[in-house]
Amino acid sequence: MTLAVSHRSPAQCIFGLFGAGGFSREVMPFAAPYFNRMMQAQGATSSQVYFVDAHPQASSLNGVPLVSEEEFFSIECEKRYFNISAADSKLREKLAQLCIDRKAEPLTVHAANTTVYVQNQIGPGAIFCGYTSVTSNAVIGRFFHSNIYSYVAHDCVIGDFVTFAPRVHCNGNVHIGDHAYIGTGAVVKQGAPGKPLVIGAGAIVGMGAVVTKDVAPHTTVLGNPARPRE
Repeated sequence: MTLAVSHRSPAQCIFGLFGAGGFSREVMPFAAPYFNRMMQAQGATSSQVYFVDAHPQASSLNGVPLVSEEEFFSIECEKRYFNISAADSKLREKLAQLCIDRKAEPLTVHAANTTVYVQNQIGPGAIFCGYTSVTSNAVIGRFFHSNIYSYVAHDCVIGDFVTFAPRVHCNGNVHIGDHAYIGTGAVVKQGAPGKPLVIGAGAIVGMGAVVTKDVAPHTTVLGNPARPRE
């Protein structure tokens, strides 16, 4: 998909995806049409999308304008939306606060084939890539990343700035703390009502790990069953 838009023209509503790496290039093909459809439904007269990077090396990326942070905030518009593709959750938090302080509004984006069922609470700024799902009665915090083929099952509680790499299987009654990272192909065993399986804040679950017990905060676990890294 190629979006031929000029960042020099004022727009009524604009959207900036912060980041210019591989994940940004995966997200923009569904984020841009999602944003444009939303603006059309709201009756916006025009909408434009941008990649935003601290130090852009080109004027466009995959056919979408690439601008610096200062350029993005200097564009004349009536409403400014943003999301952040940075994998580093601490950087994600810093950029989110910067954007909110400058009166930009976080926008959750999802692929057309994402499924979200009933009675879920999802915080602002989430990204749900292709073939991801959230079932029922989950609570998900701010700026969550759900990479391709990952899911969040019933009664899970996910903190702020949590990252799921591709194909994470997060089964029911799991609580995950802020800034945790769950690696590609990891499986998290289902907890029980009143006794969830808990992955602490800042924990890292390695690629392919099978988590059967609680993980302490700021601990890296690996293997099947997952154990703390020595």
